Amino acid sequence: MRNDIINYLENEIKSRCESENNFFGEGIFYHIKAVAENAVYLADKYGADKEVAEIAAWLHDIASITDYSLYEEHHIHGAEMAEEILNGFDYDKDKIQLVKKCILNHRGSKPAEKQSAEEICIADADAVSHFDSVPSLFYLAYVKRGLGIREGIEFVKNKLERSYSKLSDSGKVIYSEKYKAAMAVVG
Repeated sequence: MRNDIINYLENEIKSRCESENNFFGEGIFYHIKAVAENAVYLADKYGADKEVAEIAAWLHDIASITDYSLYEEHHIHGAEMAEEILNGFDYDKDKIQLVKKCILNHRGSKPAEKQSAEEICIADADAVSHFDSVPSLFYLAYVKRGLGIREGIEFVKNKLERSYSKLSDSGKVIYSEKYKAAMAVVG
């Protein structure tokens, strides 16, 4: 069943990312894919349920890519959307609740106490994914926000710095080299 859900989610998220209604552009798919890959990696490091982490990673931004007007509260709307999708797969109810908690608590800009290894895993994977998707950040800066060269560079630098500061202590240790490499690209 796990592969059915993951395959469905990857295809569904890709489709929503490619929609012209998606404010962020299709580049956000690479952010979400990076979150999923990092979540799987971190699940082993943090002793988290890998299946829950991967599912939550694919779904963590579903609300904002579906409807930008939901962006400010996308963690709340996304948790509700995740429950509806996972119920359609007759997914385990306890795991659905854990996926929802991961989505509710993934945002570094909305600090919430993370009580499970899975929640920490998703929050860290979301933050570190920006190191993997620097081109998407430049797209957001220059195309979507219309910033000039210097302002765009500062925007990306600030985003990377904020992302690193949001990592758990373990995440900072694991990803310090990747952070330095991303910052070196920005200059």
